[in-house]
Amino acid sequence: MKTALVIGATGLVGKQLVQQLLTDERFGKVIAFSRRSLDIANSKLEEHLINFDEPDEWQHLVKGDVLFSTLGTTLKQAGGQNEQYKVDYYYQYKFAEAAAQNGVPTYVLVSSSGASPDSLLFYSRMKGTLEEAVKKLNFESIHIIQPGLLHGDRKDSRFGEELAYKVMHFLDKVGVAGKFRPYEDKVVAQAMINAAVSAQPGVHTHNLGQVFELAERVHMER
Repeated sequence: MKTALVIGATGLVGKQLVQQLLTDERFGKVIAFSRRSLDIANSKLEEHLINFDEPDEWQHLVKGDVLFSTLGTTLKQAGGQNEQYKVDYYYQYKFAEAAAQNGVPTYVLVSSSGASPDSLLFYSRMKGTLEEAVKKLNFESIHIIQPGLLHGDRKDSRFGEELAYKVMHFLDKVGVAGKFRPYEDKVVAQAMINAAVSAQPGVHTHNLGQVFELAERVHMER
């Protein structure tokens, strides 16, 4: 059985990912690195409460079979672009770098549709820059998941995203949203797990409709 490493476990996709990993017989241990406890009682779960700004304190602990990276914040929550960049780029990159140096073979990253280092949009440029950086790390297998609009049970209210979800959900119901239909948190988590166990070497990017297909294969295989 595999050992899963997770950062971003308290976020929307991260919470779903941990729940699914804990019930997945292919994974014998789930190690979550976060700033606060998940408050989950499960013999498979191991938690490390860390300060991401102090890699010397935690990088030796980043050992396992696959690193799942779902860490992220919003511009509003972070308080500015520099602070958001530190969470969404620097923290994730430093953790991936530590995993690669420690011999973790597989890396699965949640990015965003439209991510590009050449984008005029700060968020898309930041995500694209991270993608390009982690592709250069010494992993045997890298899977980059690029979903569209995410939806699930968030603690924080996001009016713009909720409005967009309602519009896209309606378009999906009438059959015109196609690959742009909203992504439930559990679907993205399923896609991440399936990518991790696929044992495909090299770099693989899964965008929009491909994420749904990846998640459906999980359902069929389990």
